[in-house]
Amino acid sequence: MAKPVNLLISTLIPVLIWLLPAPVFPLENLTVIEQRILAIFALACLYWVLEPIPIYATSLLVIFLELVLVSDQGFALLQADKNSPEFGSLLDYKEILGTFSSPIIILFLGGFFLAMATSKYRLDINLARVLLKPFGTNPCFILLGVMILTALFSMFMSNTATTAMMFAIIHPVLKSFPPDDKGRMGVILGIPFAANIGGIGTPIGTPPNAIALKYLTGPDAISFGEWMGFALPYVLFMLGVVWIVLLRRFPFQTREVNLTIEGQFLKHGKAMVLYITFAVTILLWLTESLHGMNAYVVAVIPVAVLSITQVITKEDLKRISWDVLWLVAGGIALGMGLEKSGLSRNLVESIPFQVLSPTLIVLICSLFTYAIANFMSHTAAANLVLPIVAALSLNLDSLAPLGGARLLVLTVAFTASLSMVLPISTPPNAIAYASGLITTRDMSAAGLLIGLLGLGAIYLLMYILRMVHYL
Repeated sequence: MAKPVNLLISTLIPVLIWLLPAPVFPLENLTVIEQRILAIFALACLYWVLEPIPIYATSLLVIFLELVLVSDQGFALLQADKNSPEFGSLLDYKEILGTFSSPIIILFLGGFFLAMATSKYRLDINLARVLLKPFGTNPCFILLGVMILTALFSMFMSNTATTAMMFAIIHPVLKSFPPDDKGRMGVILGIPFAANIGGIGTPIGTPPNAIALKYLTGPDAISFGEWMGFALPYVLFMLGVVWIVLLRRFPFQTREVNLTIEGQFLKHGKAMVLYITFAVTILLWLTESLHGMNAYVVAVIPVAVLSITQVITKEDLKRISWDVLWLVAGGIALGMGLEKSGLSRNLVESIPFQVLSPTLIVLICSLFTYAIANFMSHTAAANLVLPIVAALSLNLDSLAPLGGARLLVLTVAFTASLSMVLPISTPPNAIAYASGLITTRDMSAAGLLIGLLGLGAIYLLMYILRMVHYL
């Protein structure tokens, strides 16, 4: 569909939602503010799915509209009857603007600084050279090594950057396979699949994880080390699943491959600062209970140290993925608008979730997330689903025995990262498809099987966490 048509449809529907009389909607006591937030939510959904403008621009549009239409410093003519009980409560403009400096944004910024520095000083390439060496020359084990290394890097780096780096590393290896060797397609698919799954391993591995942390507060809060404690075993299990699936679908004919990666660790002052900062930051993230600093505070360390020592310069700052930070900020603002206006609770109460079993609710939420995340950005999908899921967990007592907020939020966040059926599902998939060596059918068949097996593994993980009283 042409972008002008997408833009017209994506704009017309939210405008209609705003202008229609409140009794049209199947919601009790819908206030003016709630109706405006509903229109903004519909606009975000349509813009993120149809993409008439870049998805990061949609997030900025969400923040702009909330400031103008529903904040206490918004356009005065739209707030003439703000003292009426039917008008609802205006949002604090400071809270909306505060989404740009949310702790989640700072956590991601710290991860970006580390990722950018490791790439600049070739720490990623040199770690790959060292860590892949033990996997020998058997192509089956080289595939496993490449996947493990890809997943490891994607826990702390952008999944897209990790995929691009790994393809650069193995490009000479791919040329050594005969054209009719199906195993080559397994290697090509193994990298994006491992990058998508590896991001689950840490709170900074992928934006849906960071968005999930926004809704895990108070007694439901999860530290960096706790997250890795249950996410890392899941990632390792899924890497094994992916490895077996790829070996069966794309068996190797070549018996031996020589993997050669050139390079050596840099030893000058700035490189040493990076090595120490990287190690200290990771160590502090993993030992939060010992020193008392949470992951958000620790994330400032690489930002400060790498800037002060000029490991990261002002020219490097231009290469930070600001679009990702703005995308996450928009999602946080949208979730805050749904919550503060009371719309999320109103939506949950208007749907008869009470008559559904808790298990069925979990299945519906996860399958819906899996479906939409295959056709849109994983971050956008998480931005849309997690606010509703968080409201569900707060308003349904029946979910408490299963784990409440932790159960639903973690299930949705993990599920978003498993959606990798199509080349458009994730940037790593698109990079793999751009190689020209695989077809959409190859990717879809393997991606769907792995995604469904991954969903089953998520349900099993949540059951185990419930049995050990973590949820």
